[in-house]
Amino acid sequence: MSASQSVIAHTQIAAQAAADKFGTELVALDLSEQAVLSEVFLIVTAANVRQVSAISDWVEEKLRLAGDKPLRREISEEWALLDYSDLVVHIQSKTLRSYYMLDRLWNDCPVIPLHIKEAGPESEEAVNG
Repeated sequence: MSASQSVIAHTQIAAQAAADKFGTELVALDLSEQAVLSEVFLIVTAANVRQVSAISDWVEEKLRLAGDKPLRREISEEWALLDYSDLVVHIQSKTLRSYYMLDRLWNDCPVIPLHIKEAGPESEEAVNG
């Protein structure tokens, strides 16, 4: 059994939101076959500590607009965890991502393909107008 379509849809929304705020190295892992409470882990790398907060705020806002709110939200300078029960979003600094290696910890889980749209000039807001 793989992750449900609704969880995958929310994973795609969260991934796009993270990419919109310049999150990198996005990986979505399907944990549904494991003996854990969540179906999907979305892991994102942030370039700096301010970006950890910016990405987490934007992911939370986009999922709120999709009708979901986190059951738990834990944020430190270098790691944000947004727990939506079936989806858990981890936003980590490069240092913590390489230290904890969540990707390797769950490397036997299937990767969910993410469909990220690049932001183009037409999607940018006018700065002075």
